[in-house]
Amino acid sequence: MKNSKIFLIIAREFSIRVRKKSFIIMTILTPILFAALIVLPSFIMTLSSGEIGQKILVVDRSEMCSPFFNDSEEIQYVFDSSANVESIKKNFPEDLFALVEISEPDSALNLIVSAVSVKQLNMDIKRQIERSVQRAVEKAKLDRYNIENLDNIIKDIRTDITVKTFTVSDNGDQKVAMVEVYMGISYIASFMIYMFIFMFGSMVMRGVIEEKTTRIVEVIVSSVKPFELMLGKILGVGSVALLQFLIWIVLTVGITAGVQVFIGVDKITGGQEITEMASAQAGGEVAQVMAAAQGNEGFAGDLMSALSAVPVAGIVISFILYFMLGYLLYAAMFAAVGSAVDNEADTQQLIFPVTLPLILGLFIMIHTFQYPDSALSFWGSMIPFTSPMVMMARVPFGVPLWELALSLGLLVLTFFFMTYLSAKIYRVGILMYGKKATFKDLFKWIKY
Repeated sequence: MKNSKIFLIIAREFSIRVRKKSFIIMTILTPILFAALIVLPSFIMTLSSGEIGQKILVVDRSEMCSPFFNDSEEIQYVFDSSANVESIKKNFPEDLFALVEISEPDSALNLIVSAVSVKQLNMDIKRQIERSVQRAVEKAKLDRYNIENLDNIIKDIRTDITVKTFTVSDNGDQKVAMVEVYMGISYIASFMIYMFIFMFGSMVMRGVIEEKTTRIVEVIVSSVKPFELMLGKILGVGSVALLQFLIWIVLTVGITAGVQVFIGVDKITGGQEITEMASAQAGGEVAQVMAAAQGNEGFAGDLMSALSAVPVAGIVISFILYFMLGYLLYAAMFAAVGSAVDNEADTQQLIFPVTLPLILGLFIMIHTFQYPDSALSFWGSMIPFTSPMVMMARVPFGVPLWELALSLGLLVLTFFFMTYLSAKIYRVGILMYGKKATFKDLFKWIKY
């Protein structure tokens, strides 16, 4: 009978939420948003360009920079070292986008560069000007050494080195590995854990508050115990979360694949222009990977080999376990907070101790996917309140089974303990009205 009552509560919570318009809308819109985040940035970069033929006047008093400025479809450089700068500033021509003034060189051949424009210069144009003047100054300084064939020497010694990384199994098998791939998987998996736990845990809290304020709970607890009601509500919302999550995965993959087929993979992944822009603007690991793709014909094969070496089954199983256990742990605490207040505005004080470990786990996660074996990462993956996020940041890099077993065991034990404490708060708070509960009240309810 007890199990049948809990099952009825689970079915009620599930059916109520999947019929809501908000569930249907979010289930459809979220995959579109995820797919857009995957596809649009690269696609927009292929379309992004400034106005065609913008004219920039360069007043080069050093007389050594003009050979290093190159025109493009967007920018046309005009050089006039004798132009009256002050007159141009007072009456700025409509056909002139910007005025760049380069000073005379000092004894060390250093230059001062200033740019004046009616509209703010974008970052791309600013960096083009900086790189052009920088190359001119470097060339002038090198020429002072009067070394024969200096350009050929520099061209000869300039070398690009790409480190190929491999992992070796216990039996000596060698597989291609790319740390950028593992970092990306770690970040995405752990951030999704954080987002879903917070989102669906809050859903449990709002559901408890709604039933309490409408007095529906008074009718329900006449037939079931408060603990059964809380457990049924947590598992019901959890089943909705799992269903929605699976739908999101299927739709996101389907939409992304469909857009790639319709638009073309080349436009989605970009080409040489995107690589140059990413290298100039991003400056991080992603830009380095894209740059390596252009210079290394075997990059695509290495990437596929690295992806094939990713332990997909272990990551998926770990994700499901940590998502469900992390959700159950925090949902019990969210339900206790919801039972102790009469409206959502009163939750601010009580919700802080619940959300603080989640936020702390997010910060540790950012450290972990860069340093997965550090002491902070290890202990963050063992402490149950942060382990769902932190351990998911470590799993793609490889975690010993005993660490996974210990982390999951501690998480299960903490879930049972917090559910016991939350149930004691819930059974009293669910029928308390008209009084704003404090932490002192919660401790009293636990002792009842």
